[in-house]
Amino acid sequence: MNESLHTQDVNAMPPKVILKSSLSLLLAIIIFAAIAPGILMTAPAVATQLGSQWQLSADKIGYLFSAELGAMSFATVPAWYWINRINWQKIAIISAIIFIIGNLLSAFAATYITLLIFRVIASLAGGTLMILCISCAGKTENPSRMYAFWVLGQLALGTLGLLVLPPLFELYGLRIVYFILAAFMVIFFPLIRAFPNVIMEKDQHHYSSTHPRNAFINKAMAIIAILIFYICLSQVWTFIGVFGQNSGLDAEENGQILAIATILGMVGAVIAATVSNRFKTNKLVFLGYGLLMASILLLIGSPTVIRFIVAALLFKFTWTFVLPFIMGAVSQLDTSGRLMNNINLVIGGGMAIGPAIGGYILVNSTQMLTFISFAALCTLCSFALVAYFIKQSKS
Repeated sequence: MNESLHTQDVNAMPPKVILKSSLSLLLAIIIFAAIAPGILMTAPAVATQLGSQWQLSADKIGYLFSAELGAMSFATVPAWYWINRINWQKIAIISAIIFIIGNLLSAFAATYITLLIFRVIASLAGGTLMILCISCAGKTENPSRMYAFWVLGQLALGTLGLLVLPPLFELYGLRIVYFILAAFMVIFFPLIRAFPNVIMEKDQHHYSSTHPRNAFINKAMAIIAILIFYICLSQVWTFIGVFGQNSGLDAEENGQILAIATILGMVGAVIAATVSNRFKTNKLVFLGYGLLMASILLLIGSPTVIRFIVAALLFKFTWTFVLPFIMGAVSQLDTSGRLMNNINLVIGGGMAIGPAIGGYILVNSTQMLTFISFAALCTLCSFALVAYFIKQSKS
């Protein structure tokens, strides 16, 4: 077995491969997890360019982004086969090559249908790389810290993209974003060597001190908790601008507040990485959920500008602060990579379901309280499930 791997004492925990938290692995997780969803992380800028350059209607733009998100999530399905059968490093090499080809083809797409097809191909490859990043992060000695950097990389690339893409689009058109993604993948291709050059074996339940039935329940709880968490996040963040408008902010002021909130999100991830070794996970999860609930409740009624700003900043900060600890706790239930593979599908599902539910509530309800109540209920349910499986996994 690769010298960068070792296993835990089988008498203490289920046999779980542990990856040493080397700088190369850290960089691989940060960079590939940021590049893979690059289009989705810069969606506002790309959507605007699709509308102006390609003259696409809002529904066609929406279908294109939905296809990208769906393809990234669908990558979970083939991973059910290869996750314990094929060398992860080889999977990363194949996925990176397909990602490069898919983006180069996208740059030269002449019709909407061909662009849609090429984006699906690239996103399937990107989703596979994301699965590898999520699974590898969960197998390190400090998963919460790795997931904090995992989040940070995506936010950093998204923020940078939103700043530099508009002027680049004016000079080179839409294709420049696809060239950039392909170029990034080529430049950082050597980092693929940081992924484990082994085949990860399936769970060995007979070595585990946890009863198989209890282990299954804990994993089911974890999946549902992540799903509900992302439904809440995507529901609130998609429509949080509505609360800003209702408080009296114009579109430009709203955008500035949300941009600052994104920067605070990066701060939240950095703080999570810093404190992950200093405090118990359950205390940090409790703190994070408490702050998240507070940010949602601040939106009740007709918030003033100040209250809206506090709510938006706190929501984004808390989101990225608590997520690494939730993901880290979930990863402790996974001994083969299969659970974290499923989490990739769950994240995509939650991000798709949240805006749909939020939009439905806003259209069919005369009060914003219904919208806020649903988000608060999701937060409470997710916290209860996370608290449950953390307690059960330690008992």
